[in-house]
Amino acid sequence: MKNIAVIGSGTMGNGIAHVFAQHGYSVALIDISKEALDKAVGTISKNLDRIIAKGTITQADKDNTLKNITCYIELSKGVKDADLIIEAATENAEIKLNIFRELDKNCLPNAILASNTSSISITKIASVTKRADKVIGMHFMNPVPVMKLVEVIKGYSTSDEVTNLIMETSKKLNKVPVEVNDYPGFVANKILMPMINEAIYTLYEGVSGVEGIDTVMKLGMAHPMGPLQLADFIGLDVCLSILNVLYEGFGNPKYAPCPLLVNMVTAGHLGVKSGNGFYSYTKGNKDLVVAERFKKQ
Repeated sequence: MKNIAVIGSGTMGNGIAHVFAQHGYSVALIDISKEALDKAVGTISKNLDRIIAKGTITQADKDNTLKNITCYIELSKGVKDADLIIEAATENAEIKLNIFRELDKNCLPNAILASNTSSISITKIASVTKRADKVIGMHFMNPVPVMKLVEVIKGYSTSDEVTNLIMETSKKLNKVPVEVNDYPGFVANKILMPMINEAIYTLYEGVSGVEGIDTVMKLGMAHPMGPLQLADFIGLDVCLSILNVLYEGFGNPKYAPCPLLVNMVTAGHLGVKSGNGFYSYTKGNKDLVVAERFKKQ
């Protein structure tokens, strides 16, 4: 596979495009607006500059990486020559299903369709296409250029041939792929999200404050980031969406999202992306500052 298309130019999409382009693939980056695409290319450029500063790559490497990326606002044009299309849109089932319906109509007959979903069923996504054997999950971790793991999710009808090809392709990106089966949350979020939810419950029930909870997990469990800070980083709306997928998928009350999380998302306190979550975030300030609402806890 030489030609890759990435649907969505947000945090995950531009990271995926960056990694493929840096490894010599021709990448079509697709989004609904030129502004979003310009922002994505700017982000990729800045991230490449950071790698240059570390002495890992050269300016010529950066130039070649950027040359490998072509931007499109029309999906049909962006995917027409792609061997592999990776959808990295918002974690919303209907949005993803509509994208895959369009992909099935517009891409090459033998093209593989992958989703970067962190929780939504690959089998469900595949069901709206006529190529269920060629639909698979490629769940990259954030930030994509840095994190090694790729969860490769095999849907109910995904062929062994496609699975093996995606495993090998992930290795060519210098990633470590792990094959998992298609159940709600896969592996990463089936384990991670209940932990984050429990941390939020611990705050909600007044057991400890934001800083105390995160400090216990960092110093006591050797986590590089506390669960509440991590939730802010992921996006509280994304955490809520994944917990709802787990809750609905398994029908088990242990996955029910904490009422505090529901209220925060409803109020628009989504973490880093909104500037306020369990912590407050201001541009240029890298210090962790507990959000005003939680300072007394």
